[in-house]
Formats: sequence, structure tokens, C-alpha cells
Amino acid sequence: MEVYYTFCLLAAISVFLGFLNQYVLRTQTTIAITAGALALSLLVTGLGKLEIVELRDWAAQLLPLMNLQDILLKGMLGFLLFAGSLHIDLLMLRNQKLEITLLAIFGTLISTFAVGYMLHAFLGFIGMPVNLVYCLLFGALISPTDPIAVLAIIKSMKAPEQVSIQVEGESLFNDGFGMVVFAVIYALAFQGTDPSLPAISHLFMMEALGGIAMGLAIGGLFHWLICATDDHSLELLLTLVIPTAGFAAANLLGVSGALAMVVAGIIIGNFTREKGFSRVSQHELDNFWTITEEFLNGLLFLLVGLLLITIDFQPIDYLLIAAAIVIVLLGRTLAVGVPFMFLKRFKSYHPYTERILIWGGLRGGLALALAMSIPPGYIIAGNHDLRHLWGVMTYGVVLFSIVVQGSTIAPLIRRSRAAAYPEGDPATPIPD
Repeated sequence: MEVYYTFCLLAAISVFLGFLNQYVLRTQTTIAITAGALALSLLVTGLGKLEIVELRDWAAQLLPLMNLQDILLKGMLGFLLFAGSLHIDLLMLRNQKLEITLLAIFGTLISTFAVGYMLHAFLGFIGMPVNLVYCLLFGALISPTDPIAVLAIIKSMKAPEQVSIQVEGESLFNDGFGMVVFAVIYALAFQGTDPSLPAISHLFMMEALGGIAMGLAIGGLFHWLICATDDHSLELLLTLVIPTAGFAAANLLGVSGALAMVVAGIIIGNFTREKGFSRVSQHELDNFWTITEEFLNGLLFLLVGLLLITIDFQPIDYLLIAAAIVIVLLGRTLAVGVPFMFLKRFKSYHPYTERILIWGGLRGGLALALAMSIPPGYIIAGNHDLRHLWGVMTYGVVLFSIVVQGSTIAPLIRRSRAAAYPEGDPATPIPD
């Protein structure tokens, strides 16, 4: 019951922070809640050190009972990916299919290996040698981008459509693809999987193609069920079954539940929306999943803030966080720059496209959930625990990306809008 009460308390704090934000910070909700969660965590930690109030022991006892890894990876993730993919416009996505494919697949792979190798070299340089496969694991968990915070800013400021679609499509698909890459490297690192190319390829294809096939099956089934009823409440309840039972079924079958939710969400959002929902129901569908997405995302970062209370930071952790931020930004630059070196040979792009994609590549809840899925007890580089180091570094990168990058991308979008609409008329944009 204590776990339930804690969730109730965090949910209330999340809603309160969102309410307070509209009068104080007036920034994007995710940024405000993340900053609020950090401030609360630091306040509680500081009060504990002053022996005014001590919650670390309470949090340390509660977190194992809550099983955050399962809550995030096997619960919230399905809702967040399904909700995000519902808003993808398939017609617009088709116009950017090559860009999104290269960014989501090859960009994720480039970032994974670039970050992994740079981290491996840096740790060796400072006298903390770590096996390369563990460094690649960090590269895999930190490479997928989070669409929620930056997309809200991009849409509210009416960024050029070409840029908005690329950011949205890439971030949703590289979440699913990034989880597949992480699963493969995780199996190599901790499960003794044969590192041969056939074994890796088989595991990869099972996760990726199996997830896409599962998403098509789930989307097709619920398209038929929703179109077969005129009950508005039942239509919404049927969509709720997809990220619950559908996501669970995909995970139990050993395929990528993340990719399944993205594919199913695109089907429901593009085909079922028009054929199975009335105009009133479409509005209710959008409102329901938008609210659900914002609520769960706020709750997620408060849960992570609760986790922060239990972390005992060491001096080396701050150096590693700073290094991880720089390395991840360099990896992101390569992940965007290399595909666009190829793409620019065939097509012209908005001058701010690459800069927005690089600086707008925010990391979020997925990276934190993957970091927490690393088993404890793996001692590396002397007496350092792998899960602790990777978790601390991931938290630092996520915090920097959402608070710093997320809050400073608005001027970049304004400049991109001025470049796209030099006459100040959105109706006459520069051609893509």
C-alpha cells in the first residue's frame, strides 16, 4: 500500500508542478516538471545532509518494491510510444521517408558506436579501463532521442514543416530501433550470446521484424474492432488495450514491443481515426492521449527524481557526467551529419535542419529506463559498479538535454522560421 500512496503523491506533485508552471516558468511542461523534480531531489538531499530531514533510507527501501525497471520498460514505455505515434501524419512521413529511415536506423547505429568508442578511449585515458562492449551498451541506451519535450516547442512555435516531421519521425522510430540495438548488445554483455554475425543477425531480425509484424497485427485487429462499434466510450477503451495487453503480448513473444506500439499507433492514428471515429470522437481521442502522455511523462521524471535521492555521488561522477555530455553531443553531431552528407547530394534542405536535429536530440525516460535495466554487481575499473556509473552519466545527459537544450532551442527555431519565411508570411514558405 505504501507504493500506491507514493504513486498518488508523485502524481499530485506532477500535476501541481504543471499547474504552477503556467504562472511562474511558463515553459514546456516536461522541462518544468524535470526541473522541479531535480529541485525537489536536491532540496531533500540537502536537508538530509543537514540532518533536518532524512528520506534516503526510506527511498532506498521503497524503490526495490516499486521495481522502476518494469514500470518504465514494461509499462509506461508502451503508453508513451503509442501516444506519440498516434499524431504522426503518414502522408507527411512518406515525403520524408528516406531522411527518417537514415536518421532512425543508420544515425542510431552511428551514435551508438561513436559514443561507445569515444567513451572507451576516454575512460582508458583517465585510468578507468572498461570493456568495449559495456561502453557500446552505454552508446546504445543514450542514442535514442525523446520526442515529447522538443516536439511541443517545435509545434507551438510552428517550426518549418520539413524540420518538424524529421524530428518527430526520427525520434519515434529510433526509440524502437534503439531498443533493438540495446537488446542485442545487452545479450552480448550479460547473457553470453554467441558474438558471431549469424547469431547477432538472428536476434536483431527477431526483435525488429517481429516487432513490426506484431504492430501490424495489433493495429489491424483493433482497427477492425473500433470500426465495428459506434460506442464512443468503447472506442477509447479499445485504444487503451493496445499499449497494455498488446504491448505485454509483444514482450512475452520476445519481439520489440516498442516498434509494435509505434506501428500500431500509426495505423490507429491514420486509418482508424478517419474510418472508425466520428469528428467528436477524434477530438476525444486526441485529448485523452495527449493528457495521458503528459501525465505519465511528468510522473516518470518525478520517479527518476526519487531515484536521485538514493544515489551517493562521488567526485569522479561529476567528471564522467561532463565527459558524457560532450561525448553524446559529438555522437549526435555525427549521427545527423553523416546521413545529411549523403542526402544533400540529391535534395536541398532548410539551412537550420541539421542544427535543430542535433540540438533538439533530447534524451528522456527511455534512456533512464534502459540504464536502470543493467544488472547490479558488475564491478569495473577497480571498485566501480557499472550500473551506478552508467546510471549517473545517463541522468546527467538527460538532465542537460531537457533542461539546457530544451530550454534554449526556441531561439534556434525562431531563426529557422525567419529563414523559411523571409517575408514574414507563413503561407509563402521557402520551398524545401
